[in-house]
Amino acid sequence: MFPLPLPLTLENVLFLLLAFTVLVQFFYAFYYFLALALFKKHLPFQTPGFPVTVIVCAHNEYENLLRLIPKLLKQNYPEFELMLIDDRSKDETGGYMQQITQYYPNARLISIKNTPAGFNPKKYALSLGIKSAKHEHLLFTDADCVPLSENWIGEMVKGYKNGAEIVLGYGKYEQLPGFLGYLIKYETLLSAIQYLSFAVKGKPYMGVGRNLSYTKSCFYRNKGFASHIRATGGDDDLFVRDAAANSKINVVIGQEAQTESKAKETWSEWWQQKRRHLSAGKKYKLADRFRIGSFILANILFYGLSVVLLVMQANLVWLGAIFAGRCLVVYSIYYQAAGNLKERLSVVLMPVLDLIYYILYIMLSVSVLMFKKIAWKK
Repeated sequence: MFPLPLPLTLENVLFLLLAFTVLVQFFYAFYYFLALALFKKHLPFQTPGFPVTVIVCAHNEYENLLRLIPKLLKQNYPEFELMLIDDRSKDETGGYMQQITQYYPNARLISIKNTPAGFNPKKYALSLGIKSAKHEHLLFTDADCVPLSENWIGEMVKGYKNGAEIVLGYGKYEQLPGFLGYLIKYETLLSAIQYLSFAVKGKPYMGVGRNLSYTKSCFYRNKGFASHIRATGGDDDLFVRDAAANSKINVVIGQEAQTESKAKETWSEWWQQKRRHLSAGKKYKLADRFRIGSFILANILFYGLSVVLLVMQANLVWLGAIFAGRCLVVYSIYYQAAGNLKERLSVVLMPVLDLIYYILYIMLSVSVLMFKKIAWKK
């Protein structure tokens, strides 16, 4: 005899929905994220001998450039050009960049006084830098970043094997004290787990401008930033979106290939930064939005349904078992992926950070929908 089906009660329907959200998360964890957790950090590939142009665009970043430029000039790579772009700065950025070009022959400067109407300032500045670059292979970072090793250039360009034209790197944030610091680290890690693991599985959809490399040929073949030249943000992820269809993309995650950025120190600064990033996500391809959205929605529904069932006092033993099983499996793979990226992830704080992250994601999404205007310092 076959067992009778479960009675169609509200409690049972909610439990079935909860189980389905867990299965969706298990699919992403085992099919996508585990691939990043097991990804080889050290590529069996010799450092290429081709020259590289490193491009840094800066707008009023004098203090940050004092940290960054010396580390770039000390890179252990046989031949590279440092392309510095002063994007309408009002502080000492331009003067400092000019001094660098006088003392270092491999450093060049582009000074921009005005941005033409209808162009996003940063994309316009980067386009000029790319056009003026001497070399085919380009490597990008932001002014508020620093490479984590003197082998950063050499490690990143190891990704140009098997005909690759784009190399996605990992850019971490420094650890600030307090809960915001832990949340920024967790949110950055979770985003990286998604875009890097999807790329490893052949579904790339974005990169981060603080650690990204591609060729000039790839840039021009995909018409640069033309499809989103007026949009705020997206010089990194939206370009990768456009290029992914006809360009081979590789991933490099070793610690010597990473950069580290200054984290936002206040909740308001972080909130504005996340609103910019989320607004660019609306322009992703439908398949990518479905893939990312399904993962996000499964997590949000998981927490929402768990709270509802907890309030209903509905079979708390089963609820606890499902909740614990999901956390054990998903967090274990997150922890392995974090270890592969050389990130420290607090086992104690992880459940709290995960819950807060999805609550804030809902609030950010509502904010972007209700208030369209997005500020951009560039």
